[in-house]
Amino acid sequence: MIKRLAIIGASGHGKVIADIARSLGCETITFYDDRWKEIGELYGYPVLGNVASASQDATTNYDVSIVAIGNAKKRAAIQQRLASVSSALVHPSAVVSPSVRLGKGSIVMPNAVINADVVIGEGVIVNSGAVVEHDCLVGDYSHICPNATLAGGVRVGCFSWIGMGSSVIQLVKIGDDVTVGAGSVVIRNVGDKQTIVGSPAALIKR
Repeated sequence: MIKRLAIIGASGHGKVIADIARSLGCETITFYDDRWKEIGELYGYPVLGNVASASQDATTNYDVSIVAIGNAKKRAAIQQRLASVSSALVHPSAVVSPSVRLGKGSIVMPNAVINADVVIGEGVIVNSGAVVEHDCLVGDYSHICPNATLAGGVRVGCFSWIGMGSSVIQLVKIGDDVTVGAGSVVIRNVGDKQTIVGSPAALIKR
């Protein structure tokens, strides 16, 4: 059980992570943010220092640190400096198959479903109500947004954003650094560094 948690990033995303930690019985929750002097306290928890100080404090003072920053590249840069980011956090209402592999620093939000033999990389966000079906692979620091659905065998690269309410049909491959617009339906493979939207989803930016 996690007793002491440091959350890097005092934001709305951080509040949700604090809720998950509290539901798991975490006793001490502390935030770090570069605006720490301005914020002081968030959601009833202290904001004790900036991101740089978290890199020092978290390793010795906390069981686990979680980076609560939406920007994937920033999240990766900070997480890779924190030795205490060693496990994922899963909300009790989420349904996660015992065969799922969750990378360190990943978050599984309320009512998400992750089915058999899925592999989730490091620093991934599987947001509220998202569904990741059997045999999917989600690369490091990607974000499966609320109510998005990945059908069986989908491959998502690193640093990609699968927008709110979007759907990806079975066996599709999505590259690195891809943005899928909210509500889109992806029916074919997507290369790296593309933005696609619509139903069926089409390229709008490369």
